[in-house]
Amino acid sequence: MSRFWHGFADMHSVATDEVVIRSAEGVWLEDVDGRRYLDSTAALWYCNVGYGRQEIADAVAAQLVRLPAYSSFGAYTSEPTVALAERLADLSPIPNAVVFLGSGGSDAVDTAAKLVRRYWDVVGRPEKRVIVSREFGYHGMHGWGTSLVGIGPMKTGYGGNFIDEVVNVGVMDVETLGALFAERAGEIAAFIGEPVVGAGGVIPPEPHYWPEVTRLCREHDILLIADEVITGFGRTGWLWGSQRYGIEPDLITFAKGVTSGYMPLGGVLVGERVRAPFWDDDVPGAVFRHGYTYSGHAGAAAAAMANLDIIEREGLVARVASLEPALDRAVRRLEGATGVGEVRTVGLTAAVAFEPSLLAADPGLPERVVSAALRHGVASRVLRGHALHISPPFVITEAEIDTMVDGFAAALEDVAAAAR
Repeated sequence: MSRFWHGFADMHSVATDEVVIRSAEGVWLEDVDGRRYLDSTAALWYCNVGYGRQEIADAVAAQLVRLPAYSSFGAYTSEPTVALAERLADLSPIPNAVVFLGSGGSDAVDTAAKLVRRYWDVVGRPEKRVIVSREFGYHGMHGWGTSLVGIGPMKTGYGGNFIDEVVNVGVMDVETLGALFAERAGEIAAFIGEPVVGAGGVIPPEPHYWPEVTRLCREHDILLIADEVITGFGRTGWLWGSQRYGIEPDLITFAKGVTSGYMPLGGVLVGERVRAPFWDDDVPGAVFRHGYTYSGHAGAAAAAMANLDIIEREGLVARVASLEPALDRAVRRLEGATGVGEVRTVGLTAAVAFEPSLLAADPGLPERVVSAALRHGVASRVLRGHALHISPPFVITEAEIDTMVDGFAAALEDVAAAAR
């Protein structure tokens, strides 16, 4: 075992399970021992354009030679950063948006959370401090994200929330949300939610959900943050999940697919209302004192520009929409497998959940299936302790989707046979 501390890992078991990836091409990974795996998760939801894209590497290399990075604090920035901000604003579903950049999704969520509190402060409503999130939601692992997360074990051992002004509601419970807004609108700064719950188990919204959330936020003067770190840049078959589900956000957090993971980058699209006191109106002292060392990193911006070129030129968002029914059909072949309960799909994403009664008796079951899938040439992971994670790169073929599902089916059979 190496001395690298893996994220979200029991390091007691990694000693015998460490998988060191050496190279990748398209949707295929190869480890240091020469074993090949189909990447069913696009790494961590992010390698949308697939591996081995020389075009992105060349763009980054050229930028690093010219100017690797420069501070974005104060008046400074760089050419690719400005170009990327213009492009993202043009692609944004929020009219006349501006762009704040960081290094990833956790940065983006912390930025959005601080910004909405600062917004209410500068417009004379500092009592609006509470941010509402929802059950099973995942919003990164910084201080705000850990407080907002709706997955219980991710808070365990940290002494409660890092930020107290957080309320968590049921994943689709608009009745409780409406009652909460009616009672505490004067305290609530914003509501944050993923268009499709991602790490919490790939839970698509009920048809009425997002239109009603949008309506409630407008009625009670509460800002709406769409966390599109996973759904942004095509994962649902639309460029933005907000477009697919009729969400009208004031802010959008993004990361992952903006560079397909070729460089770390994330950010926030900020609408006119929130930007106004900081950019447009003459509000004394309206400064957002926030930023990161690598905000607007030139090399990362160059990667994003090249990545977006590929997404647009190859029509990869439309490709996701065309593959959605193929993935759904293939994954539903697993519904009859021993131990499988609910199967949920949306866009090029799915979760294969295990029967709750089996999980209660054997919580280690999903991890054993993931290990077995590796032996059958499929790399995956467990979502919220209850489901297999599927979110392959957009370049996957229908034949590769079938190969992936065949690997999962064999893994499920292996684990079931071992238990008999």
